[in-house]
Amino acid sequence: MAKQNIFDNDTFFEGYQALREKEVNANNLFELPTLNALMPDLTGKRILDLGCGSGERCADYLKRGAVSVVGIDISEKMLEVAKRENADPAITYLHMAMEDIASLEGPFDVAISSLALHYVEDFAGVIEKVHDLLSEGGIFLFSQEHPFSTCYTGKGERWTRDENGKKIHLNLADYCIEGKRETTWFVDGVQRYHRTFSTTVNTLAKAGFQILQMEEPYASPEILEKYPEYYDLFHKPDFLFVKAKKTSLY
Repeated sequence: MAKQNIFDNDTFFEGYQALREKEVNANNLFELPTLNALMPDLTGKRILDLGCGSGERCADYLKRGAVSVVGIDISEKMLEVAKRENADPAITYLHMAMEDIASLEGPFDVAISSLALHYVEDFAGVIEKVHDLLSEGGIFLFSQEHPFSTCYTGKGERWTRDENGKKIHLNLADYCIEGKRETTWFVDGVQRYHRTFSTTVNTLAKAGFQILQMEEPYASPEILEKYPEYYDLFHKPDFLFVKAKKTSLY
């Protein structure tokens, strides 16, 4: 199966880095706060970060008490930044695709993935490997693009707007047709993989995970007061979060 490495495209990498450097963005306002709210106690834990990017969160896991972190990423450009800006003797950065994690030495107590799994075609295979690498009772916490976003094929307008350009509602289509989608984000041909809610949950359950919590963050009144453009999250959340536990019940 294909292993996409769009982050090593120079244009994409530069655009993505510029976006993340902005103080106001969806990651800082919604993704990171939600991930932190769902984070288990990391004291004394061994952490696996799937799609670690530039390593900021690997460093944060150590601050939260983790004893070791293995961060993997398919992007050499991202890992160069991680090793330069977020190096620590307790962090091991590996150039590796998520599909190849079976070669890692476990077990890990917590596996975390931030906005990376929607780039993976073999979702079931990765989930099974994560389960195998976790200790009994281990936690798997991940965020991904919301299925209402990943289902978009690029055909037609995504939003219906009023005469002033305000978004009235999402135009939802092809939700039950799973598979690869191509979109333009900094560059053409960025590949993401759409899966329904039921496929996501059932894949986790089949692998032996118990779902503990799911979240779809939207704007608080405080955020809306400052940034009213985020009202559209009431129509369509940007992100889906899942917190699951490896159990002995399966």
